[in-house]
Amino acid sequence: MLQRIWTISNLLSVIRVVLLAPLAYVLFSEIPNRQAWMAAIIVLAALTDFFDGYVARRLHQVTDLGKIIDPLADKITAGGAAILFMIVGSLPLWYLVVVVLRDLLLLIGGAYIKARKNIVTQSNWPGKFTIFFIAVVMVLTALENPSLEGLRQFMIWFSVVLMGVSFAIYVRRLFVGQVSEKRSVG
Repeated sequence: MLQRIWTISNLLSVIRVVLLAPLAYVLFSEIPNRQAWMAAIIVLAALTDFFDGYVARRLHQVTDLGKIIDPLADKITAGGAAILFMIVGSLPLWYLVVVVLRDLLLLIGGAYIKARKNIVTQSNWPGKFTIFFIAVVMVLTALENPSLEGLRQFMIWFSVVLMGVSFAIYVRRLFVGQVSEKRSVG
């Protein structure tokens, strides 16, 4: 059992969350090249997100626990980074609310499906793209480069649209699944 819990892919998901600590340290410090360090930490976290899924499939380590840990790590990391940047005034509160509210609703929906149908839902591709673009927003925010502000603003709005699309797909999957389940029973 322990072997199926501590897989390389699950460890990568845990590392993604742990990277919030060095991000917070660098964000609140005055170390040289602070912006580059923050961007590098965010890129490293994004790479763990890519590689955890790749490694799980490649090494045949896809588990129900991994299906929970990976998106949970995404949500904690994205929300945690957004909170940190909002605290220092680099991200607007409304963006933090959108990120956290979407993720909270997805967690509640996932828990509902698990409780009702004993199914662990997987991330969808629009959700993965959304996390990628939230990471892009975080990197651009970390860089604090005025010449990139237009791109950052575009990416903020683009990621909000993607959050809406991925959420709508998730909700559709939830309710279409319920409807087809009801039809098969009757």
